[in-house]
Amino acid sequence: MEKETPSNRSPSQRLLLLLKTRGPQTASDLGQVLGTTGENARQQLTKLAAEDLVETEAVSRGVGRPAQFWRLTSHGHAQFPDTHAEITVSLLRNIRELLGNDTLEQLIAAREDEMRRIYRAEIGKAKSLEQRLAALATLRTREGYMAEYCKADDGDGWLLVENHCPICAAATACQGFCRSELAIFREMLGPACDIERTEHIIQGARRCAYRIRPV
Repeated sequence: MEKETPSNRSPSQRLLLLLKTRGPQTASDLGQVLGTTGENARQQLTKLAAEDLVETEAVSRGVGRPAQFWRLTSHGHAQFPDTHAEITVSLLRNIRELLGNDTLEQLIAAREDEMRRIYRAEIGKAKSLEQRLAALATLRTREGYMAEYCKADDGDGWLLVENHCPICAAATACQGFCRSELAIFREMLGPACDIERTEHIIQGARRCAYRIRPV
């Protein structure tokens, strides 16, 4: 079976991926990234809109008519699945009801210990903060978080961005997962930096984002 890569995805799949990873975009901008025209991109987007996968919003850019930006709908976001969401949420609810919150916290702690072991084996090889951050982004992408990092626009540290959360339903049902992951990030990147979550998917943001500043 041929492995799916960005180059062999269909135009509609590539459009959905671009909107997932970059947020709202104009048809012209999307066409440029795809190597086609804005009109061709708009035609594809119109088809996706008919399937309730994308929608438009008018954004004022100062003088002139508002620009039309395309964004994913909730159905569009659902094209990037939350791994085994329904059964996961059901299991978490049953654990809480039958065994109590203490048992649930023990399970989260066990997951955190496993993550710590795996992450330390990979990230522990990196020497600088940026190298550790790059290794963390690679690990998170491998786990389905579509992670990337970049220098902050204002030059104050870096941003670690996760464009997708494959455990979103579980994290929504039990925010201990998010707390545990943030603790792991802080441990893996070390005491020489400060980490602040600035965007959070389960609070309605498009993505999760973390500001990392050297101290």
